[in-house]
Amino acid sequence: MHSKIKDVRQSTIDTHYLLRAINIALENSNFMANLRFQVVAEAFKKQPVEVEAPKERPSEFFAKYVFNKQKMFKYLPKKVYDKMLDVIDNGAPLDRATADEVARGMKKWAMELGVTHCTHWFQPLTETTAEKHDAFVEHDWKGGMIEEFEGKSLVQQEPDASSFPSGGIRSTFEARGYSAWDPTSPVFVIGDTLMIPTVFISYTGEALDYKTPLLKAIHAVDKAATAVVHYFNPEVKKCISNLGWEQEYFLVDEGLYSARPDLLLTGRTLMGHSSAKDQQMDDHYFGAIPERVAAFMKDLEIQALELGIPCKTRHNEVAPNQFELAPIFEEMNLAIDHNMLIMSLMKKVARKHGFRCLLHEKPFDGVNGSGKHNNWSISTDTGILLHAPAKDEIGSLRFVTFIVESLMAVYKHNGLLKASIMSATNAHRLGGHEAPPTIVSSFLGKQLTEILDHLEQTDDDTIAISGKAGLKLDVPSIPELLIDNTDRNRTSPFAFTGNRFEFRAPGSEANCASAMIALSASMAEALVNFKKRVDALIEKGKDKHAAIISVLREDIKTCKPIRFDGNGYSDEWVEEARKRGLDTERSCPLIFDRYLDKESIEMFESLGIMTQKELEARNEIKWETYTKKVQIEARIFGDLSINHIIPQVVAYQTKLAENVRALKSILPEDEFKVSAASNLALISEISMRIKEIEEGCVALTEARKVANVIESQREKAIAYHDTVEPLMDQIRHHIDNLEAKVDDEVWTLPKYREMLFIR
Repeated sequence: MHSKIKDVRQSTIDTHYLLRAINIALENSNFMANLRFQVVAEAFKKQPVEVEAPKERPSEFFAKYVFNKQKMFKYLPKKVYDKMLDVIDNGAPLDRATADEVARGMKKWAMELGVTHCTHWFQPLTETTAEKHDAFVEHDWKGGMIEEFEGKSLVQQEPDASSFPSGGIRSTFEARGYSAWDPTSPVFVIGDTLMIPTVFISYTGEALDYKTPLLKAIHAVDKAATAVVHYFNPEVKKCISNLGWEQEYFLVDEGLYSARPDLLLTGRTLMGHSSAKDQQMDDHYFGAIPERVAAFMKDLEIQALELGIPCKTRHNEVAPNQFELAPIFEEMNLAIDHNMLIMSLMKKVARKHGFRCLLHEKPFDGVNGSGKHNNWSISTDTGILLHAPAKDEIGSLRFVTFIVESLMAVYKHNGLLKASIMSATNAHRLGGHEAPPTIVSSFLGKQLTEILDHLEQTDDDTIAISGKAGLKLDVPSIPELLIDNTDRNRTSPFAFTGNRFEFRAPGSEANCASAMIALSASMAEALVNFKKRVDALIEKGKDKHAAIISVLREDIKTCKPIRFDGNGYSDEWVEEARKRGLDTERSCPLIFDRYLDKESIEMFESLGIMTQKELEARNEIKWETYTKKVQIEARIFGDLSINHIIPQVVAYQTKLAENVRALKSILPEDEFKVSAASNLALISEISMRIKEIEEGCVALTEARKVANVIESQREKAIAYHDTVEPLMDQIRHHIDNLEAKVDDEVWTLPKYREMLFIR
C-alpha cells in the first residue's frame, strides 16, 4: 500500500483526492464518500482521446452521409431528379411512382455505405426525436431474403401514436398514427441506418409533432412575406425563413455525473453549495479550450460536418465547464432538424471522451444557465429582408417595413412567445446571469430607434441608413476596425443584431420549433394585416409609397411598448412593462394559458397552422410534462435528503458530540466552555437544520399527495408550482448550508468545485 501511495505521489497529477479516498477506505466502510473521492481522482487522471482527422478538407467530406441534391443528381434518373427539385424548391406534390424511383436510388447509395436498415425520424412532443428501424429485407418467395426498399417505405410508416404524448387526441386503445416523409429535409445515414426526416400525425389527421405545424408556419410566412415584398420587387418568387441557433451546453466528467443521482435522473443538481470560485473572475469566457474538451469538439465537428451540419463557431462560455457551438445560418426547417441531430450527437460523442453532455438550462445554481439563441431572419431569392441597404430608397423602405412588422408580431403576441419558450427547466434559467427576463421586449439600437422615432414624429418620409463606421486606433500596426451602427443588449429577449433578430429566450434542451412556430405565425399574421390595410388605402386612391408609410406610422406607434433599450433585470422594468400592457406573468403553468387566448387561437386557425383542438392538446401535454418533471425532482430530492444527506450529517454530529464529551472529561469547566463553544453551537445548528430538512421532506411528500389527486392537468401543474417547488427551495437552503460546514470526508455527493473544474 505504501509503495503504491509513493508511486501516486510521484505522478504528475493532483493526488489530493486519491489519497483521501484511500484513507477513508482504510478508516471506515463509507462506500459513497469513498466513491466520491475515487471518481474525482479518476477525472484528474484522464487524458484527451486521440481523434484522427480526415485527410480531406472539410469541404470535401461535408454531407458525406447526406442524400442531398448532389447525391440525387448522381443516383436518380434526370427526370426524377428534376421532379424532386420541383418538390423541394416549389412544394410540388410527390407521386408514388416518383417516390419508388427515389427509393431505388436512395437504397443503392445507402447500401454502398453499408446501410441495412431505415427509419422514419420524427419529432414527437417530447423535446427529443423518435425512430423505429426496419431492415431492408423481404421474402424472395424461394426460401430466402432479398434487400428491398420501396417508395411506400420511404413515404409512410406507422408508429404507435398512443405511446407518445397526444394531449387526449389519441386514447391508449387508439394506437394508429402515421409518419410521412418531409422531402425538404435531406435523408441521412447514421451507422447502419437510413434516417428519413418525417412529420407525425394522428389517425384523424391532427399533428402529434413539431415539424407539421412548423412547415405550415413557414409556408404562411412565405406566402405573406412574398405578397408584401412585391410592393418593392415584383420579381421575387419566394421568401425563406432562416435560422441560426447557438447551442450552449455543459460538460461534466462521466464518473462525477454517475455519482450524482440528481444529475443522472433530472439533468441538474438539486442541491449543492456554490464553489468559492466559479465565474466571478470572468476568466472562462472565450478562454483557451481545455485539451479534453478540444478533442471532444474536434470529434463532434467532424461527425457533424459529415452529416451536413455546417458547424462554424466553438468557444468557452461564461460558466466553468460551459461551452457553445454555432453553425452557419440555414433554412429554418433544416436548421431545426440539424439542431435536434446535434444534441443527440453531442451526448454520444461526449461519452466517448469520458464526459456527459448536460443540455439542461440550469444544471448548476449560481452560475450561467444554458440557452439556445435563435437568430431569425427572412430572405428572398434576391437578398435578406432584414438587411439595411445604404443609399437605396426602395430597399430602405422595405427594410423598415419588415422591422416594424416584426415588432408588431412580437408586441401583439409577446405572451405567446414567452409561452413558446417556457418550461419547467428553462424557468430556472430566465431572469439572470445573462439569460433574458421573463418579459418579452425588443432592443433595436440607437440608429434604428432614431429612424422609427423620426417616421413617427415627423411628416418627413426620408429614411437615412448609414453603414458601418470606421474606427482607427492609435496603433499603426492595427488595421481600421469597422464598427456596427448599433450596440447589443444581452438582457433583451428579442434584439436586432444587424441583419436578424436574436431571440435569446429559448432554452438549451428545447426543440427550436416551438419558438419558431409561434414567431413565424405571429409574423405571418402581422404581414397579412399590413398588406390588407395598405391595399385598402391604395384602393381609395392613395399612392403606394404614401400608403405604406401611413400604415407604418400607425404600427410604429402601436408597437412602441415592446421597444426597450434598458436593463431587463431591474425591478423598475417589471413595473414599467406592466404599465405598457406587456405580459409579466412568471408562473410557468399560467404562462402556458397564452396558447389558448382568443387571439392565439384565431391566429393559428386563420393561417391553417393548428386548430383549437390541437392547441388544447398541446397545452395538456405542457402542463402534464411540467408536473412530471417537478414530481420526479421532488421524489429524488426527498430520497437524497433522507438517504444521503441526513445520515452523513448525523454521523458528523456524533463525532462532534464525542469530541465535546472528551473535552469535558479532561478540561476544567471554564476551559471546556471556551474550547467546546464552537462545536456545541455547530451541534445545535445541525440539529435545527436536520429538523427543518426532515419536516420539510414530510411536507414535500404531503404536498405531492395533495397535488396528485387533482384531475385537471392545469390545476395540478399550478399546485406543483405553488406548493411543491417552494418547499424544495426551502429545504435546499439548509442542505447547502450544511455542505459548507460538515466534514468534507463524509460528504457523499461530488461538489460544485469538483464538477465544474475537472479537465
